[in-house]
Amino acid sequence: MPATDLLVFGPHPDDIEIGLGGVVAKHASLGLSVGLCDLTAGEMGTNGTVEERLAESERARVVLGAAWRTNLCWPDRRIGKDPGHLEQAVEFIRKHQPRTVAIPYWSDRHPDHVAASAVLSEAVFSAGLRRYQPATPAWRAEWLCCYFINDDAEPSFVIDVSDHYEKKRAALDCHQSQFDRRAAAAADTRLNTPLFRQLIESRDARFGARAGVRWAEGIVVRELVVRQTLLK
Repeated sequence: MPATDLLVFGPHPDDIEIGLGGVVAKHASLGLSVGLCDLTAGEMGTNGTVEERLAESERARVVLGAAWRTNLCWPDRRIGKDPGHLEQAVEFIRKHQPRTVAIPYWSDRHPDHVAASAVLSEAVFSAGLRRYQPATPAWRAEWLCCYFINDDAEPSFVIDVSDHYEKKRAALDCHQSQFDRRAAAAADTRLNTPLFRQLIESRDARFGARAGVRWAEGIVVRELVVRQTLLK
């Protein structure tokens, strides 16, 4: 498989769309190779079957224009509990050779999102060590970026996704089992009330307004971002 410009990991099948759907759509529209990887099928979620959630995530991939999407099928609510998860993530990163890796921000109300951030941070680092699992060639991504899912903090920078926000909305709409209370046998949850969509959009609108654009998604990086001059 050819090298990937942007590899985005999500703990559950809808998390990438919630936090980074606009960025995925924007990068795909620029002709960059974007790959998506869900860690679990979200089988512990209140609504939706595994089959439904996998189908929904594939429909969302098509909407966003990502080149491919896969699911590692780690047990939901057990992310990182198996030592093999780290090894599998390292092998996956080395196989796809991403320039940039995007993972969930390390502080979030959902324990799975926190666990995913921790194991993936380790995996990105270990993938670059030639003596770690030397059977596969080391690969050091150029950049590790973190995106928000449920919560947010002060971003290091934001990405203007105004021209691609309708695709983000359409991708979220693909996850009917999670966000549509009218679905058959759906139980009431935090996700399938209009307030959850309002939560997502208010955050993206707030980041956008602060940056002088309509919609933006926030990114956190651990290192300083270097600029060559003070000229904007």
